[in-house]
Amino acid sequence: MENAMGKNNEQSRKELERSIKPSGAYLDSLTDFADLLGTIRQAENAAKELLDETAPALRAKTPAVKDSGQPDKNLADAGQTPGQARQDDKMQAQGADQDTSAGPAADTAEKGPTLEELLEKLDALVGLENIKQNVKSIINYVKIRKLREENDLPNPPLSLHMVFIGNPGTGKTTVARILSELYRAIGVLSKGQLVEVDRSGLVAGFVGQTAIKTSDVVNSALGGILFIDEAYSLAPDIGSGNDFGREAIETLLKLMEDNRSDLIVIVAGYSEPMERFITSNPGLESRFNRYFLFEDYNSGELYAIFDSMCKKSEYILTDDARDFAVGHFREIYDSREENFGNARHVRNFFENIVAVHSDRVSALEGHTREDLTTVILDDLERAAIM
Repeated sequence: MENAMGKNNEQSRKELERSIKPSGAYLDSLTDFADLLGTIRQAENAAKELLDETAPALRAKTPAVKDSGQPDKNLADAGQTPGQARQDDKMQAQGADQDTSAGPAADTAEKGPTLEELLEKLDALVGLENIKQNVKSIINYVKIRKLREENDLPNPPLSLHMVFIGNPGTGKTTVARILSELYRAIGVLSKGQLVEVDRSGLVAGFVGQTAIKTSDVVNSALGGILFIDEAYSLAPDIGSGNDFGREAIETLLKLMEDNRSDLIVIVAGYSEPMERFITSNPGLESRFNRYFLFEDYNSGELYAIFDSMCKKSEYILTDDARDFAVGHFREIYDSREENFGNARHVRNFFENIVAVHSDRVSALEGHTREDLTTVILDDLERAAIM
């Protein structure tokens, strides 16, 4: 009987050993299994000691992204293996490097010029005193609206769509570009880009395509200003029959309403044609209620624009050449026609001078710095008749 019981105990012990043996290993007894557990613990302790010794060197090579005042956490407490922890530290350090290198540039790109810088840029423009005052009034209006909102006061509906009226070269596009940045700086627009377009950029040649083309242009201007030059060309003359310009206007009006919180549209052109354009559709009259009149530059302002071009390109006029320029701009202003070119005429005159000056200096055998920068009376006289 005792022999039978002994055999049964021995058999049970062997079955127990087989059930607790790790996969891939063979143990002859529970004693061997205990020895194996001890070896594993020793290996774990050795690995931990090695990690503690090498951790400072690893942190020196790959700094962790964390508060320097916080102590290092034990990897075992964090539930990470050494390999996982090193990989996480590497990824964090790479992210920190990217943030550090790209951060300042990204902030600059997002913020852009400040309100004060943009106002200085506006003030630096020659003439346009009434335009400058109108722009500043709008900025003050927007500021007060925000203050009223902060004090739980109601505000009337806000519409910043504008009509720019004036001859070519009176600074309409330049002011629109500054306005787009100003509105971004005060939080009216999210991006502040200026998208310039005319009839050809909105109207297509086939039925149904104009709406698509106009929608694409408006979408590109979201967050900024859409500037439509010679907008009157979208409104056909009475009796002209069907015109795709009407489709562009109707599409534009709908998109202006759908995106009124982050889109400003400026339409520009000559005075009388723009009046016809605005009255061609009731929707235009209701949405465009701000009119900016860009008057012609006077002779002194024309010369100031010319002088700034010369200084920017480092051209120096002799005294008699300067006197000629002053008289030239007085003459063209006094004799200007209805659609006077203003700054466009100044630029054309300046470019003609540069061309004449280049021909004259290139014929010289030697070229001194003074030759390359000095503009004489004969240069201006020749340029004036080109």
